[in-house]
Amino acid sequence: MDRNRKRVPGFAAVLLILLSHMTSALEVPLDPKVLEGLPQPPTITLQSPKDYIFDPRENIVIHCEAKGKPHPSFLWTRNGTHFEVEKDSKVLMKPGSGTLVIDISGEKAEAYEGTYQCTAHNEHGTAVSNSIVIRQSRSPLWSKERNEAIAVQIGGSLVLKCRPPAGLPPPVIFWMDNNFQRLPLDQRVSQALNGDLYFSNVLPEDTRSDYICYARFPHTQTIQQKQPISVTVLDNSPDGERRPRFMMPQGTTSTKMVLRGETLELECIADGLPTPEISWQKDGGELPSSRMSFYNYKKTLKVSDVNEADGGDYRCTATNNLGTVHHIIQVTVKAAPFWVSAPRNLILAPNETGILTCRVDGKPKPLITWLVNGVSLQNAPEDHTRKVDDDTVILSNVQSGSSAVYQCNASNEFGYLMANAFVNVLAEPPRVLTPPNRVYQVITNRPALLHCASFGSPIPAITWFKDSQTSVKNGDPYVIHDNGTLEINVAQPINSGKYTCIATNNFGIKENHVYLEVKEPTRILKQPEYKVVQRGMSAVFECRVKHDPSLIPTMTWLKDNRELPDGRFEVNMESLTIKDVTEEDEGTYTCIMNTTLDQDSASAMLTVVEKPDPPTDLELTDQTERSVHLTWIPGDEHNSPTEKFLIQYEDLLHQPGVWINLTEASGTSTTAQLNLSPYVYYSFRVLAMNHVGYSQPSQPSSQYRTNPAAPDENPSDVQCLGTMPGDLAISWTPLTGFQANGPSLEYKVLWRQKDTGEDWSWQNVGNASQFVVSGGPVYVPYEVMVQALNDYGSGPEPEVVSGHSGGDLPLSAPDSVHVMVHNSTLAEVHWEPVSFPSVRGKLEGYKVYYRRESGLHETEEDAEQRELVLTFSGNRSEGRLPGLQPYSTYNLTIRVLNNKGEGPPSPSKTFTTPEGVPGPPSFLNAINPSLDTLTLQWGPPTNNNGRLAGYTLKYQPVNNTNELGPVKVMTFLANETTITLGNLNSSMLYKFYLSAKTIKGSGPIITEEAFTVMDTTVANRQVDIATQGWFIGLMCAIALLILVLLIVCFIKRNKGGKYPVKEKEDAHQDPEIQPMKEDDGTFGEYRSMESDTEDHKPLKGSRTPSNGTVRRDESDDSLVDYGEGGDGQFNEDGSFIGQYSGKKEKDTHEGNESSEAPSPVNAMNSFV
Repeated sequence: MDRNRKRVPGFAAVLLILLSHMTSALEVPLDPKVLEGLPQPPTITLQSPKDYIFDPRENIVIHCEAKGKPHPSFLWTRNGTHFEVEKDSKVLMKPGSGTLVIDISGEKAEAYEGTYQCTAHNEHGTAVSNSIVIRQSRSPLWSKERNEAIAVQIGGSLVLKCRPPAGLPPPVIFWMDNNFQRLPLDQRVSQALNGDLYFSNVLPEDTRSDYICYARFPHTQTIQQKQPISVTVLDNSPDGERRPRFMMPQGTTSTKMVLRGETLELECIADGLPTPEISWQKDGGELPSSRMSFYNYKKTLKVSDVNEADGGDYRCTATNNLGTVHHIIQVTVKAAPFWVSAPRNLILAPNETGILTCRVDGKPKPLITWLVNGVSLQNAPEDHTRKVDDDTVILSNVQSGSSAVYQCNASNEFGYLMANAFVNVLAEPPRVLTPPNRVYQVITNRPALLHCASFGSPIPAITWFKDSQTSVKNGDPYVIHDNGTLEINVAQPINSGKYTCIATNNFGIKENHVYLEVKEPTRILKQPEYKVVQRGMSAVFECRVKHDPSLIPTMTWLKDNRELPDGRFEVNMESLTIKDVTEEDEGTYTCIMNTTLDQDSASAMLTVVEKPDPPTDLELTDQTERSVHLTWIPGDEHNSPTEKFLIQYEDLLHQPGVWINLTEASGTSTTAQLNLSPYVYYSFRVLAMNHVGYSQPSQPSSQYRTNPAAPDENPSDVQCLGTMPGDLAISWTPLTGFQANGPSLEYKVLWRQKDTGEDWSWQNVGNASQFVVSGGPVYVPYEVMVQALNDYGSGPEPEVVSGHSGGDLPLSAPDSVHVMVHNSTLAEVHWEPVSFPSVRGKLEGYKVYYRRESGLHETEEDAEQRELVLTFSGNRSEGRLPGLQPYSTYNLTIRVLNNKGEGPPSPSKTFTTPEGVPGPPSFLNAINPSLDTLTLQWGPPTNNNGRLAGYTLKYQPVNNTNELGPVKVMTFLANETTITLGNLNSSMLYKFYLSAKTIKGSGPIITEEAFTVMDTTVANRQVDIATQGWFIGLMCAIALLILVLLIVCFIKRNKGGKYPVKEKEDAHQDPEIQPMKEDDGTFGEYRSMESDTEDHKPLKGSRTPSNGTVRRDESDDSLVDYGEGGDGQFNEDGSFIGQYSGKKEKDTHEGNESSEAPSPVNAMNSFV
């Protein structure tokens, strides 16, 4: 149809609306059971290529195969007219097929050349093949010509023309000589793409008379040859060196057109002397390296699979040492039509809408024409349900019987494309093609695909159900694909079960059941590890695996990805053991655990090592008095690199048979420079060491003797110490015979007092290690030296070593001792250090001896006090005495200390400490409780730490709701130790806080708690009331409620429950202090408080005795048992700051026992 016709107004909008309501194309299933009975228009399945060149010696076979239901019949056209196959005895159409077989034996093959086209037809439509051009292959002879002999000057350029005959297909060209040997090609001599032979410059060896061009025709496998060409190279007027010049292509620019998808071939051949080199580049871009290749010594550039981006200017450059020349090839890329999206077959139900699209591209833009059943749409019967717009055909509201085959033809000047697509209008109920009751097994965390392949027209809608109840919707974790497949992205064991897919369309419904089993993955829990094993030992690779118990596992071991060899390999359930390992066992071992669904594998390497072989061929070179050069040849390393070489020597003169380490060399060395000592008879050997260990020693080298000489060193570790007063003991470490460097070794010992200017005293000592100088002054500094001597001279100048002669005990004591008392527990002592001469040894420090003599309080009984000692190191003149007892008298002395001991004591010094705060009262007891009174008794502090000024008592009530009442404060004289408190509330718990005080302040607090006696008049009144009938019922209900509460508390305690106090503590978790509400007289919350001054004394328990009073008892349980106790703190206004809570600490044997329930009396009182 006319591409340039004006589009129908609004067609694009109509197209969008139709697209939105269009039914997707239904693919015809390949299942033969489904295909059986389904009508289907013809489809071409096989056809010959568009350009068919046949060999005249063989039959012509033109393929045309098609399928359809019913099976299609076939017709042919030749050169646009009907080809009556049955009337030509040489032409046979294969039964059930459209393929033609033409027997051309004895016939002129040219008679069957032409353009053929096949059509396949049944009652539902007609499919058309491509136009197939049939041509006979040809291999014509060379035209007769006479080749003139060619003469060329040496260094000149030359072109030998081939001009082969035009064959079909074109021949392959090559040059040979009379002996059928190919002529050598190189950078100087090359064959062009057209077959011509180019010489950039000729040489004398190019003279020959048998340059022959051959043409090989591939279809007929025949070779034609051109007449030989004779070339003579002259040297009477040789060409000199010259710049490059292009022989082909000529000029500075040329053009080249190539089709998309084909191979671009560009070539540049230049003459010049010396021979030019060719290079390529693309102007304004880069050469496509992945699709590019060079041939013919870079004279030819080929780019495969050309696309539009390959167009542009390609620059070839020829260069020699005289200059450069360029040629630009302008490449244009055209394109025969190619598919963007070929039309696809449609299966539509009646009244549905479908779209055929034929998307093609090319350069120039292809022209698209549509045909139906092989007839152009312009000539086909008019169909109002069909709309055509260039590359799109819309079929609206199709009806039964309107099936057809549409052809799309796209063409431009470089070729054409044609495709068949049928539209099959069917009305079919759903069919589920997936076999029923199929079981899918999948590994956890992997995708699971449950198929529901279906067929029907219209396309069936697929719905899924799990376990026949739960509807499966599209969404995490499920995805329902367009083809009905249900995908579970990450399968989990919970996804296992029965799944039902239901296919539904207008003509019916069909369901199918499948099952999913999600299995545990196979995992290697312990992978084999890299092993380095010594030869002869055993190697064990572990491979522990976990797998789904319902799957049968198979363990396989491989060595270097091959089966294990026979022999020393023992395969167990989770390991591989290799016994008596050899070098052949080295490699990579892989354990593979396979199940029917998955596998896991892991690998590890085995390296077999051994100690290295000993070095060999020891050789001594460059021998001097003090050095020698040792070389050796290393032995086999046995897979463990040599880390170092150890060089040992034997001194046959001083220590025969003893090998001593001399030096080490790196593992890569084979030589070492050895430093030697005089007067030694040397023999050397070498050991190699790797990771396994040392090799055996090498064979000893030849013996090498060095001459005697004076000592090179003096004795080491020279010391001078005073052992006795005034003595100086000089000691050293003697030289060995090896270090003596010669015979008659002895030592020259020199000494003098330091910083006195006197001369050295000396004494020669034989082969000894000590010399004592006696009779000198006590503990004075000395300088000493020790020098080695032998028959050949003295050693080097010795180093000076300092020391002291022997010391004694110090002579004097420190003077001017006085004490500064800082507070009641800390004093500081000062003294005048002793003179240095009187120390008579190394000053180590001062010792302070002090003892508490007595307390200053007249009533305090003094106990025997032990003496304390503090040592102050170094030359000190003061020190601090911590931890003193307040209000006490102390006595101290000081002694100086040196390395021999202590000197005499200083005169005794006495000092006193001031008063401090007292200790806590020794006890606090509550006795004689009554309805409104309690009596308290207490004892004085164990340590008064001063003059006791009196006591402070604070107390406050605690009611049954754990709230604290107001604090009352009382003070007492030092001689008062009891008080009876009146006006107390009956049946009330009170907490008491008592502290002693001196003029320095109050000491630590002790606490106690006690109950007053219950008011029996209230009980009597309750009994009187209880005679009333209404109250009996009320009391019964209350009693029942209390019983239930007690049972709940009992159960809660057994289960680790919390008392209300503990619940409040857990609820608040408030470290802040909650004060009591004293202003209105109400109770604050009763909670324990932990402060810096608390002694953490646990509160005692309570119980109800027979007389009705409440007494404390250690074994009973109450709210009091869970207070931490301790000393409370008071604000300046006397209010008590604290929290009353906590847990009762129990022994381990009581940890699982439950406590008693709270007293029913207290519970009753809380209701009154």
